[in-house]
Amino acid sequence: MKHFFFRLFNAIVPAQEVFAHCDIPCGIYTAEPALTAAKTVVRMTELIQQLEPPSFASFNVEEAKNKINSLVRYIAVKEQHAQKCKEELLILWTDYFKPEHLETFPQLHETFWKAAKLCSKAKQEVSMDVAKELQKAVEEIADVFEKSHKH
Repeated sequence: MKHFFFRLFNAIVPAQEVFAHCDIPCGIYTAEPALTAAKTVVRMTELIQQLEPPSFASFNVEEAKNKINSLVRYIAVKEQHAQKCKEELLILWTDYFKPEHLETFPQLHETFWKAAKLCSKAKQEVSMDVAKELQKAVEEIADVFEKSHKH
């Protein structure tokens, strides 16, 4: 009978799969994934900007295909890592940092908010200024994260 009610409830309100760091909380946090993702955004932006367009004077279909393929791949990786950076930052912001950290680091919310917005902007644009600003913001958060372990 118990299983009947569980199946009935699940049929009416199906469970949705969710993803999170762990929400136990496990106490295992690091800024490294966000830093690596931000550095990847910088590198992909660099590669996109360095990519030469196909030559129309001596147009070569294979060369054009390869350059377009590279461009699409660089954009996809930049997008993925900007999103990963945002997700990793949000884990630190919402799961690791506590109200007592705000006493020591009063600019914490503003710093995270700015970094999260830069993740979105890095996806929207191919701008080295935005990519470098994102990396700098994540480095600031990583620095605060390290300092918070010493308090």
